[in-house]
Amino acid sequence: MLQHDQGVAQLRTMMKGLCVVLLLLHFYYFCYGCFATMHWTFPIVDRVVGNLSKSGFFQRPYATKAAAMAFWLFSLFIGNSGNALYQKNKRTIVSLLIGGLMLYFGSGILVDGANYTNNMATVYLVVSTAGFILAVHAAGYIASSFVIRFSRSVFNEENESFPQQETLIENEYSVSLPARYRFRNRYRSSYINNINVFRGTAVWGSAGAGKTYFIIRHYITQFIQKKFTLFVFDFKFDDLTKIAYNALLKYENNYPVKPAFYVIDFDHLEQSNRCNPLDPASMNDLSDAAEASRTILLALNREWIMRQGDFWVESAISFITANMWFLRKYENGKYCTLPHLIELIQCDYSKLFSVLRSYPEIETLISPFVSLFLSDTMDTLESQAASARIALTSLSSPTIYYVLSGNEFTLDINNPEAPKLVCMGSNPQKQQTYGAVLSLYITRMIKLVNKKGQLPCGIVLDELSTVYFPGLANLLATARSNKVAVIYGAQSLSLIRASYGRDQADVLFDLPGNVFFGQSNNETARAASESLGKILQPQQSYSTNSRDNTISQSQHLDLAVPPSKITGLSSGEFVGFMADNPDQKVKLKGFHCEIINDHEAIHKEDASNKGLPQKRILGATTVQENFLGIKEDVKKLVNFQLSVMQANPLLSSKIIVKNDDLKKQRKRP
Repeated sequence: MLQHDQGVAQLRTMMKGLCVVLLLLHFYYFCYGCFATMHWTFPIVDRVVGNLSKSGFFQRPYATKAAAMAFWLFSLFIGNSGNALYQKNKRTIVSLLIGGLMLYFGSGILVDGANYTNNMATVYLVVSTAGFILAVHAAGYIASSFVIRFSRSVFNEENESFPQQETLIENEYSVSLPARYRFRNRYRSSYINNINVFRGTAVWGSAGAGKTYFIIRHYITQFIQKKFTLFVFDFKFDDLTKIAYNALLKYENNYPVKPAFYVIDFDHLEQSNRCNPLDPASMNDLSDAAEASRTILLALNREWIMRQGDFWVESAISFITANMWFLRKYENGKYCTLPHLIELIQCDYSKLFSVLRSYPEIETLISPFVSLFLSDTMDTLESQAASARIALTSLSSPTIYYVLSGNEFTLDINNPEAPKLVCMGSNPQKQQTYGAVLSLYITRMIKLVNKKGQLPCGIVLDELSTVYFPGLANLLATARSNKVAVIYGAQSLSLIRASYGRDQADVLFDLPGNVFFGQSNNETARAASESLGKILQPQQSYSTNSRDNTISQSQHLDLAVPPSKITGLSSGEFVGFMADNPDQKVKLKGFHCEIINDHEAIHKEDASNKGLPQKRILGATTVQENFLGIKEDVKKLVNFQLSVMQANPLLSSKIIVKNDDLKKQRKRP
């Protein structure tokens, strides 16, 4: 730890020396008669004073006294070494300063008039010197207080700032947001340049932090402006959907092939399209069925996420997989939809197991359940299968059946021949039910878009914790080369851990190369602060006593943005870092700034946005008839398949007979 900087100390000493020399020359000139009477004159001083007087420097006594006082005050503020305000009354200090200045400058009337005498000169010397001592003594107190009070920030804002990117950098796929930041106690304009959007983007912040208004909406519009195909999970439907739809109307001519716009919404069927997430054309093997089964069951039973690998959980997944694959194989997937699957698993076990055994690849999956059924171990069977049945029953809704049983578009949204913008709406009041279905949509979609030779694709996931799909981490890790840009918003790390489990949540936190942190608390704030690292910060300490004060300075590494600062961010203020490209390297990747929105322009844009188009006019009974029709389809399917098996000697042996009937058959000779 060092005392004042040596150069500053030398400058301070020089200023004080100039003050004293100038004041002595002033007294020598204006009290020359008194000095001559006492024989205190010197030829060399006479020459110096004479030369200065020719320039008019000593024309008035107030000018030289003011210059001398200015030098002394300047020395105090460039390196204060005066007495500290130690047990001193502020009124006393001000009184000393005013009194000293009055004596110092007011004494000039004694030598600036016709009645000048040697006695007056002596009095002038004494009064001016006393006034000077009182004034500089009081000024030293005030300067000490001024330096200590104004050279520090209570919240260390000045030290916890750093240079940021002030130049707009763009490329074919980049997204940029204008911002401003504070550095060295002044605001500067900057840009948050997401140069490589394909390395994943995470937006963290509590409710009201500005994730959607300041960031996500701009990503949507800039994605569309740069010819991306797009998928949007709109938790608060239709906020983001309207933004995407109107941006497409504005920039649709940018696309070589105009993308089609689709909406999935279970609450407003007139403006919703119908789409089958279990489209047989995209389900090529048994692993696809297993992945879809796992997604929907874990989305419906979030507590199962932490129990993956458990016998009962895996048994339920196998049960659903067998039924799903049967629908995929039966008549080339004619009834391969989630509504038909829900109805199929509700069938009587003897009929259900019989038809499932008609396909050899399914028989292996279903054999443990068949063995339990034949041995009349119903408690164990119910424990394995009933949990899946009960979970899927919650999706038995006419509106859900209606949307999921149609096939107006496929989920390969970045297909160059048929590009799409797809928005899927949720409902905060029904997020448990709708979230499971939307999770299935998203899981199927990301598998189709993560392929080579497709168009650039943006995937926007608002409120990630409300949906669950296991492939997100893999998508973030592998989709960069396939030009898939993922941006997701989440309120806190603890919410993601509750939805995805600790291990997967930590992966989702670490993987994105571009990260925004808005106002966050506790663990999220601590993790954000640690990820931003440390910067070199100056540190000052003050020691005061009745005679003097000492200012000590040092430098040390400390957190660039401490957790308390992240907790106190206002809406629209974000910290984080951006990723760059090998051919577009950016030195200043970190930021701590306020994103600039043109609020008036955004409000006008929102007011002028067109509403979503109506896709159909539904009759009073259309949805209910579709619901009942699916139930009838499954009954006919099962009965027809049983009749086919009975007519075929190779399959008839696989028809399961109830346990009592089986015992009677075994007793026959």
